[in-house]
Amino acid sequence: MKIDHIHFYVEDARICRDWFVNHMGFKAIAFGASRHTLTTVVKSGAVNLVLSSPLTSASPVAQFLRRHPPGVADIAFEVADLESVMERAIANGAKVLQSQQQTQSGKWAKIAAWGSLTHTLIESSIAKTPALPFVPDLELIKDSFNVAEFSHRLDFFTEIDHVVLNVATGDLASALNWYEAVLGFRRQQSFTIQTDQSGLRSQVLIHPTSGVQFPINEPTSANSQVQEFLCANQGPGIQHIALQTPRIEEAIAKLRTHGLAFLPIPPTYYTQLRSRHQELNLSLLEFEEIAAQEILVDWDKKSPQSLLLQTFTQPIFEEPTFFFELIERRQEAKGFGEGNFRALFEAIEREQMKRGSLPLG
Repeated sequence: MKIDHIHFYVEDARICRDWFVNHMGFKAIAFGASRHTLTTVVKSGAVNLVLSSPLTSASPVAQFLRRHPPGVADIAFEVADLESVMERAIANGAKVLQSQQQTQSGKWAKIAAWGSLTHTLIESSIAKTPALPFVPDLELIKDSFNVAEFSHRLDFFTEIDHVVLNVATGDLASALNWYEAVLGFRRQQSFTIQTDQSGLRSQVLIHPTSGVQFPINEPTSANSQVQEFLCANQGPGIQHIALQTPRIEEAIAKLRTHGLAFLPIPPTYYTQLRSRHQELNLSLLEFEEIAAQEILVDWDKKSPQSLLLQTFTQPIFEEPTFFFELIERRQEAKGFGEGNFRALFEAIEREQMKRGSLPLG
C-alpha cells in the first residue's frame, strides 16, 4: 500500500493549480469535470496532488466546504489487491462510501476515515500517474499550459514522506486502533511535547509493506496548536504533508524567490548548533547555508551522519490549518528527530502568539 495521490477540496481549483505551479514548482498535468465538480492535477516527481472545486451546490466539494475550510479531503492509496483490502476494512467496521468499481484504468473503492477524511483505494491495471478512475474525461495538459513555469524547472520533490493527521483530545488511541485494524498500519515512534505554553502527544504509524508513515497528533492543552487547528478546521483533519527533496537548501532558496513563505527559526537555534557542525559532517559553508535558509537539523546519536533536514511553510490557505513540510533524509535517516519535532512545535507556537491565539510566554 502506497500513496497514489492527495485530494484537496478548494474553492477554486484553477486558482489553486496556478498557486502550486507558480509558488511550488509543480506542473499541471491533467484536467477534468463532471456536472458539478471541476478537477485538475498537479505533479512534482512522484508527488501527485488532485485539486477539486464545486461547479454547483450539489458537488461533494461544496458539501465539504460548508463544514470545513479548504484542505485535504482524501488520501488515495494504491493497493495490490483491492478485494482483500476491502474485506479487511469491512470486517473491522470501516464505512464504505463507494463499493468496488471497475473502469478501464483499474478498480477502486472509497471508505470513510477519521472525521471528514476519506481514503480512496485503487488497484490500477495500467501505468497511469496518478490513477484517477473516478474522474470522468480526465485530459492530459500540454506543456504549453504552464505559462508561469519556473525557469530551468526541476522536480524539487521526489515523493511524499509522510502525512500528519490531527485528532481531538482523547481520540488518539481510537484513531490508532482504527488505522491498525482497517488498513494494517503499525506503531513506530511516539512523542510527547510540552512547553510552558502548550503541548501535544503524537504517535507515528508506518505501513509494513510500503513504509508509508502516518503520524497522528492530539492536543494536551486547551491552547495547543493542534487544538487551534481543530477549531479552525472545525474538526479533525490533515495538518501537513511532508515532501521529500534531495536538495533542500537549493529547493528552499528557489521557492523563496517565488514567494513561498516559511516558518521563521530564531538565530539562537543555529548558535547552539554551530559548535556541532563538524560532528554532523557538515562543512562550515553548508552549515551557514542551512542557517540562512532556516532549516532544522537532527540526527541519530548512534549515526550522526544520518541527518534529518526539515523546514515548514506557512499555512497555505486563509485559515491557520494546512501547511507543507520539506524534508531531506541523508544517509538513509529514518523516523522523526525529536529535536526537530520540538523545534517545529515551538516555531508554530511563535506563530500562534503573533495571531493572538496563544498568550505570550
